[in-house]
Amino acid sequence: MSAAATAHSFNKILNAPRSSSKSRNPDIDEGIKKLRRLILVDGIPSAVDATLRPRIWKILLGVYDLPAEMYLEYVARGPCEVREKIRNDTFRTLATDRGFKERVREDMLIRLLDAFVWRNYDRQETQQLGFTYVQGMNVLAAPFLYTMPSELEAFFCFAKFIEESCPLYVQPTLEGVHRGLKLLDRCLKIVDPELFAHLRSKNLSAEIYAFPSVLTLCACTPPLDQVLQLWDFLLAFGVHLNVLCVIAQLLLIREEVIKSASPMRLLRTFPPLDALQVIGIAVTLVRDIPSELYDELVRHPYEH
Repeated sequence: MSAAATAHSFNKILNAPRSSSKSRNPDIDEGIKKLRRLILVDGIPSAVDATLRPRIWKILLGVYDLPAEMYLEYVARGPCEVREKIRNDTFRTLATDRGFKERVREDMLIRLLDAFVWRNYDRQETQQLGFTYVQGMNVLAAPFLYTMPSELEAFFCFAKFIEESCPLYVQPTLEGVHRGLKLLDRCLKIVDPELFAHLRSKNLSAEIYAFPSVLTLCACTPPLDQVLQLWDFLLAFGVHLNVLCVIAQLLLIREEVIKSASPMRLLRTFPPLDALQVIGIAVTLVRDIPSELYDELVRHPYEH
């Protein structure tokens, strides 16, 4: 299908009339199924229609309300208690990406992260999990600020994503990230025992070489346009699949890693991301993972 035809198909789904109630609306559920299928088969042709990705991400995340007064109230409070920690990270967020730096100023990132901390300060008594600013959150916020037409939309999408899709990834102990790394080792041992054994013979576990990729859902590997394509897939089918996407990147450099006497040199910086290749491999890997292990994989970003 051509990019224009794909954009038309996406718009047809997005513009389909739906009843106003958002809770368990069968029309919305059916629309999301169609969106997922199109994302997997054709990808989002954002070059043809720049409005598609933000509209699709909001639907996939279930972000329908954007109470501006709420965000403005958080912003009006000024610096949160961990502002210094936030500022230590924000200036280096996707620092080598000129397109990102042109579109997203550091003050936008600081404001959004401050507001997120204030939001959860207010909600701490009603939430099972508390949230504050932790390492990696700046990189997880970056794609939302880059993609969304407004800071307001970026904030509510980021908040929903963190609180519902991967809350354990942003606990002070980074519990979800460490669980993801252990699962990566277990999955790799099944899908490629030889590669797993070679890495282990060099004392390399996922904790050592894959920490940044799991922590940031691959957003630390440029280029950004490929990260966004990968995130289309992760938002459509689940953050847990990032673990298999990291394995896919390993498999793409498998021969070099196997031949290398010091594979960590290769693994310190993955090659530029190729989203379609990575997604294609990740989808095939799903079939090789035993169902009990896959169930653990699905639940690891959000369930204790």
